[in-house]
Amino acid sequence: MDPPWQLASNIPSRGVTISYSQLSDQSIQNMPIPLLQHSGFIFIWVINTKYVKAFEFLEKWGYQYCDDITWVKRTIHRRMAKGHGHYLQHAKESCIVGFKGNVQVPDGGVGSDVIYSERRGQSQKPTELYDLIEKLVPNGKYLEIFGRKNNLRNYWVTIGNEL
Repeated sequence: MDPPWQLASNIPSRGVTISYSQLSDQSIQNMPIPLLQHSGFIFIWVINTKYVKAFEFLEKWGYQYCDDITWVKRTIHRRMAKGHGHYLQHAKESCIVGFKGNVQVPDGGVGSDVIYSERRGQSQKPTELYDLIEKLVPNGKYLEIFGRKNNLRNYWVTIGNEL
């Protein structure tokens, strides 16, 4: 899931333009996520100011934190793609991983916790994450929440207000 986190102000600074509706923390927390699965994984893209909230959500929804993935963004010229940030320029995004129930994990892991991939459209996530999830849970049932057209993928159910 890539929640449309509500930023501290309605008018973000430093040239950031948000082209989608944002949700309050309470609205995200109150989603019926616990009803989706008894056993499995959840992947949540999180912005710097929402780390604590994301961990609170994991606990409320019945998941345990188990790992995180860092996406280091690069340009088409293979340089680090620095973006806007409040204190530092951001060249990465983070995705926290939780699990609940009895999950089976392939021996030796399935990939790296770092993705080094080209930055594309706004909020468009790297295809490498989908590949990693499909290796972690082969032949699984895959759901993307807050998905967008640019992230549609075969064998996934994608829901979002832009679809």
